[in-house]
Amino acid sequence: MTERFYITTPIYYVNDVPHIGHAYTTIAADVAARYHRLKGQEVFFLTGTDEHGQKVQEAASKRGVPAQQHVDELHVRFKELWARFNISNTDFIRTTEERHTRVVQKILQDLFDRGEIYRDTYEGWYCTPCERFFTEKDLKEGNCPECGRAVGQISEANYFFKMSQYQNWLIEHINSNPGFVRPESRKNEILGFLKKPLGDLCISRPKERLAWGVPLPFDDQYVTYVWFDALINYVSVHGQVPEIKTCGYWPASHHLIGKDILTTHSVYWSTMLKAIGLELPDNIFAHGWWTVNGQKMSKSLFNVVEPNKLIDQFGVDVIRYFLMREVPFGLDGDFSHKALIGRVNSDLANNLGNLLNRTLNMIQKYYGGAIPTPDVTGPEDEPLKAKAREVIATVDKLFSELAFNKILMAIWEFLDAANVYINDTAPWNLAKTDEGKKRLGTVLYNAAEALRFASVLLHPFMPASAVTLRQQLGLSATVEDEGLASLDAWGKTAPGTQTQPGAQLFPRIEEKEAEKILAAAEAEEKADEAQASGIAPIAEQVTIEDFMKLDFRTGVILEAEKIKKSKKLLKLKVDIGLEQRQVVAGIAEAYEPEQLVGRTIILVANLKPAKLMGIESQGMILAGSDSEKIVVAGFDQELPKGSKVK
Repeated sequence: MTERFYITTPIYYVNDVPHIGHAYTTIAADVAARYHRLKGQEVFFLTGTDEHGQKVQEAASKRGVPAQQHVDELHVRFKELWARFNISNTDFIRTTEERHTRVVQKILQDLFDRGEIYRDTYEGWYCTPCERFFTEKDLKEGNCPECGRAVGQISEANYFFKMSQYQNWLIEHINSNPGFVRPESRKNEILGFLKKPLGDLCISRPKERLAWGVPLPFDDQYVTYVWFDALINYVSVHGQVPEIKTCGYWPASHHLIGKDILTTHSVYWSTMLKAIGLELPDNIFAHGWWTVNGQKMSKSLFNVVEPNKLIDQFGVDVIRYFLMREVPFGLDGDFSHKALIGRVNSDLANNLGNLLNRTLNMIQKYYGGAIPTPDVTGPEDEPLKAKAREVIATVDKLFSELAFNKILMAIWEFLDAANVYINDTAPWNLAKTDEGKKRLGTVLYNAAEALRFASVLLHPFMPASAVTLRQQLGLSATVEDEGLASLDAWGKTAPGTQTQPGAQLFPRIEEKEAEKILAAAEAEEKADEAQASGIAPIAEQVTIEDFMKLDFRTGVILEAEKIKKSKKLLKLKVDIGLEQRQVVAGIAEAYEPEQLVGRTIILVANLKPAKLMGIESQGMILAGSDSEKIVVAGFDQELPKGSKVK
């Protein structure tokens, strides 16, 4: 029977804008999935979106659309990004799908019927953004221990899962299965967490507070707590519990997650599975975070690295390579354009790209583009072949550890060996003599064969580039068709194969271009910092001539009134000395009409009239604003109406 491999990412929160952190986990899962397919295994690779909860309900309400429409529109962003990144997921699950909610409700009913779920009143602290309850001892300086925001006191009846009864069993399972939680530091973190008494888990929310969720099958006044619902996706994709047990893909080989959701997976999910009667996954691997300038990426800090921009600028496989190579998978890493450019030039252009270019150029020059037949051997040949055998074994071992950066380091050691082989054998000198030409064919054949090996080993990381590499080598069979079995022997490239040299696989980013990229990135970072501080970035420069065209005048507000059907606009009558003007101003949320009458303001007096809400506005008043308030500009001393403002 063919061995099976099941790998998952977390299901991503549908309200989030997909960022490089989401891509990191998903690319890692894709790399592992592709490798195991090359081993001939049947692979199931799952990703998806988490679409229930209070924040989703609030976001939909703010947009004025039904929650289902909201998630239907937003989940597509993840699907589109994964398509761009060449992600080869088997399935994409959404927690609003009927196939998922049906399984969630069946599991809930079974647990309730067996007494694993009970009703009780909860009194304590609640974090709305995290949608989680916390005890007093959980809080950090009185705030949510997860997000740091303020929490509120709450008392309400809810349903609870008897999680506490499985505490000792879970500790024993972790200690008996060293690879269950990885890396080691995360395992120790969970064992430390489990030294404190483990409470029961609240698994419901009353519909009067949260309507958007999976209804409890045994009480229609409640919906399921979002985490209890979301975690079940890993099994619901395979059907009900009997189908899960026989599908051949459970238990999962790896759950790949970020370190911020380690507790929910290693504690909540593990105890849920025990109660359901399903085996635990073989491994939960909690990787680190990507930071920017040492800070965790956050929408509120406006420092999220947007993957689509990176793809447009550098290409898909460059980003895939960088994310897998730059940082050990279990540790945090800081993202920078400088480091990315460095990887492109040193690893991809100078090493892999250079090896391909000079091999193909010499085959073209000396053999008309046809891969030569090996002839005379030399002492340099066997070390290269031994390195090829070694890298295959090393890569396989490191994949079992999810040590992606070490895998790429091992492959690059092999590429280094191939480049050294060419330097040591000096084909350009061999071509000068008849005796040397007999050796030349062997050298260039071995260089091409090393590149064939590289195309297979690099395929999981850079699938599109591996295809291009093979096309330029003239290899017609795909990596997927040949698999790792094609590397069981050196010498499988057929002599006479016509190479197809093309564009550089990875062009260098030259100094001037690098300077432009870094300057643009720095400008964007500064704009993000300003936005995070509430300060808008400086607009594009104008000339003094442009500025002098504007006529600023002092004016006194004579009348002010609200505009029907508008929350933001007020209609003002302003005396600017020469005449009275009707002005529509977006300050209704900051001022009551009566507060404005008699105030001296600054008016852009020569602005072309425009209609707002059907009312003509004959100018614009100046005001300052931040994210929280609007303040109308004025003076600390009185000026006559109509005075010019310079």
